[in-house]
Amino acid sequence: MKVAIMTDSNSGITQKEAKELGIFVLPMPFTIDGQEYEEDINLSQDEFYDKLMNGAEVFTSQPAAGEVTKFFNNILKDYDQIVHIPMSSGLSGSCQTALMLSDEEEFKDKVYVVDSQRISVTQKYDVLDAIELAKQGKDAKEIHDILMDNKLNATIYITVNTLEYLKKGGRITPAAAALGGLLKIKPILTIQGEKLDSFQKTRTMAKANKIMINAALEDIKTRIDPEHDDMSGARIMIAYTYDKEQALEFKKQVEETFPNHEIICDPLSLSVACHIGPHSLAIAACKKII
Repeated sequence: MKVAIMTDSNSGITQKEAKELGIFVLPMPFTIDGQEYEEDINLSQDEFYDKLMNGAEVFTSQPAAGEVTKFFNNILKDYDQIVHIPMSSGLSGSCQTALMLSDEEEFKDKVYVVDSQRISVTQKYDVLDAIELAKQGKDAKEIHDILMDNKLNATIYITVNTLEYLKKGGRITPAAAALGGLLKIKPILTIQGEKLDSFQKTRTMAKANKIMINAALEDIKTRIDPEHDDMSGARIMIAYTYDKEQALEFKKQVEETFPNHEIICDPLSLSVACHIGPHSLAIAACKKII
């Protein structure tokens, strides 16, 4: 069986990287000041932040069912099966749309949708693992089942630099945002499973960084990789919005806690960035399966 690996742009995998990896990335759509865009097709990271930070009205959306069907059909011209790894069903309806379509007769036993309840760098590692499993000769159902068995072995902590974008997205009230701004609150959010939740609050990014690192460390030791004292069964990642220099400084701190790990540092997907704003930082970890 010739198995294709597919994901969406919430994984942080660019169209260029997709070609290098031999996979397919479905671009997520946006509406900015009434104009339609697709991530990494006619909207770059720089263009997005330029618009966002200059007060543009940004709305996220999901690909129409017809677009997803077209994507599936184009891939199946050259492949027997597809493993599709979209963003968490708890964060977008795009996963449910893909699941619904995969049940249709034309895609039955051909398209397997992995609702691994991940996003960004943890979603990306699902894709990279899927590529390796396909190289080992596993079919789409086998890859799907392996990823689903591992889906909860992941964690993400995100510190938001400003409450402005959470307010715009309706996740907090204007009054809470105003009070938080006066007190210079830095909320730390977490993704454990399917959705984004509040974790802690602090007053500075420096304190937030320490809290996130310690929380990730605890998750790795108690849940993700309790088998290894050196945590060698875990992958550790950093994600950021807009400010790469800030992220690289954070990476140095993370490397002090995890000195024997190769730590990737990637931009957060634009779908997440528009809700949390620039200068946000995240640390993530997931269990190795290969």
